[in-house]
Amino acid sequence: MAGEATKAIDPKELWEGGRSPFSSSYGKMMMWFFLISDALTFGAFIVSLGYFRYTYSSWPVSDQVFFHFPFTHAHVPLGYVALMTFILIVSSVTMVLAVEAGHRMDRKKVTFWLALTVVGGLVFLGSQAWEWATFINGPDGLFGTADDARIAWNPYGPPQYGQIFFCVTGFHGFHVFSGVVINAVILINVLAGTYERRGHYEMVEKGGLYWHFVDLVWVFVFTFFYLL
Repeated sequence: MAGEATKAIDPKELWEGGRSPFSSSYGKMMMWFFLISDALTFGAFIVSLGYFRYTYSSWPVSDQVFFHFPFTHAHVPLGYVALMTFILIVSSVTMVLAVEAGHRMDRKKVTFWLALTVVGGLVFLGSQAWEWATFINGPDGLFGTADDARIAWNPYGPPQYGQIFFCVTGFHGFHVFSGVVINAVILINVLAGTYERRGHYEMVEKGGLYWHFVDLVWVFVFTFFYLL
């Protein structure tokens, strides 16, 4: 079937432009190229994490560091991080539904599901800001004591632990923020009827590719930084 499809394309058109051999638009192909290059950057961070993790025997155990839960003194190891992960995964599902609605040219459904995706991203960003504040306050947590001496004292042992935490989660958080901005702009265009006039919602699909990548990267961060 693939061979027949290739033969159906005029050789002049195939090699001189006018049609992608992968039947994919230029915009989507460029998005894939960007995501591949970005994946290499995240991969370098994960490899660095693995190197430091097994270099230092005193590397902190994550469930003894991330055990706080907002508005409660309960000790819930990795509970809040798991909730953050769930929220981001759900936002990926709503993005899928927005893309599917776009294929059906259902403007109302695209608006609804894309708006939920933006809300999910904002909730995740707020959760990450709370987690950073808790981490900065040290193992005692957000409800523990914090004094000026804590600034010069590292309660987590190897300094690379904090460096990796802020670098990896911060870099990922920037991607989430960028995705929220991109999806918000797309949502405004959906409301304005821009894609309805174009006759397609390909921009929603391209935004979805980026958002799914952000979600997938967090799964790796969650696995290698928090669980292992």
